[in-house]
Amino acid sequence: MTGSWWSSAAVTHGLMALFAMGSWVSVNSLWVELPVVVSVLPEGWNLPAYLSVLIAFGNLGPIAVTITHHCAPGRLNERLVIHCIQVLAVVASILLAVFWSHTVMIVGEERSLPFLLFTFVLSFVCCTSTVTFLPFMFRYPPQFIRTFFIGQGLSALFPCIVALGQGVGKLECKTVNGTVKPEYLKESFPAQNFFWFLFVMLSISALSFFALTKRQTEYRPEALPQESDSAEELKNGHENHPFHNGGPPVSQEEQQVQREEQPPAQNFWTLRNIYLLALLAISNALTNGVLPSVQSYTCLPYGTMTFHLSVVFGNLANPLACFLAMFFVLRTSSGLGIVSLAGGVFATYLLVLAGLSPCPPLLGNPAGVALVVISWILFTGFFSYLKVVIGTLLHEEGHAALLWCGIAIQAGSLIGAVTMFPLINVYQVFSRAQECVDNCS
Repeated sequence: MTGSWWSSAAVTHGLMALFAMGSWVSVNSLWVELPVVVSVLPEGWNLPAYLSVLIAFGNLGPIAVTITHHCAPGRLNERLVIHCIQVLAVVASILLAVFWSHTVMIVGEERSLPFLLFTFVLSFVCCTSTVTFLPFMFRYPPQFIRTFFIGQGLSALFPCIVALGQGVGKLECKTVNGTVKPEYLKESFPAQNFFWFLFVMLSISALSFFALTKRQTEYRPEALPQESDSAEELKNGHENHPFHNGGPPVSQEEQQVQREEQPPAQNFWTLRNIYLLALLAISNALTNGVLPSVQSYTCLPYGTMTFHLSVVFGNLANPLACFLAMFFVLRTSSGLGIVSLAGGVFATYLLVLAGLSPCPPLLGNPAGVALVVISWILFTGFFSYLKVVIGTLLHEEGHAALLWCGIAIQAGSLIGAVTMFPLINVYQVFSRAQECVDNCS
């Protein structure tokens, strides 16, 4: 009875979501906690720029994994790599919770070296997870990859909810000597406690993955060769082995018969697959790089409550859209194009609002608040659904397709972040609204 419950599909879905939660929870947590740490660390509001650069350097992990797959196919043990980066993330989160506020003197200036070092380690882990977690999902039927993306949505939702409970960014406008000035309220609990919460989430993710591998060994023997991809699989982008998504083990004789019965493997690099990867890269550039960089410019002119509502409901739309994909998968290229265009309409509106900051249209009107919140919800929902569907379709193309899926996600996210960094931090294209004053008089 216990074994039957433990090996049920519901438990697998739950463990899969918790495992996927650890993919980007570290970087998401660092971003939402920035308003707290910038008031303590010597870098101040230059920290977001440092964080963007460190995340960019974190892409050394995906580059190393991709080169290894290309130059030594079949030599990289994905399961072992996942265990290693998860342990690395857990250890880094412990050290971050203990030493985040410590500083050292470098060339006569005080620097938060421990915080920056552990931030880089966590960024490295998050970036590497994209090209290791997704290929590992090929061991499971397609419906589980949708659960995987739900878990990724939780990696943004949970830190956001905790940060809101902490009171991040709350302020009051107080009059001092006839001048109205913003006064930020003290948080409900310190940043150290938040980083311990990050440690708990990473530990749960690591334990969930360990449980998945144990269940796979005890109750569901792997039908898939652990790392038996041939050189041609990555070079040509197609599968040379008859994978069975978790079915019973197949003997070599049966595999040989199946190879003879199956038509020749098709080249992965078809126009449709290139189209899917391009959509995936664009959607991740917008959702992970471009729009998050300007969210404060789109929301804060309407008030801090508008910003909080946009963050919470936008992050809630992510797992809900992934849940919708559990029941309805849009497979046509034209349909996916329409979904991306719909998301693009709301992305364009939000970018226009950011460009018009601090005096966007309908300022002081409830309709303006409603429009910006709804736009964030629909923008996130459309592109979250698009990413899940494309991940599902690429899952059907094979193990190498999921590797390229991870590469497209990471490349798109990097391009979006790198594009926005100089516009915001160097050329200052966008103007921030000042708190407690009329910015448009």
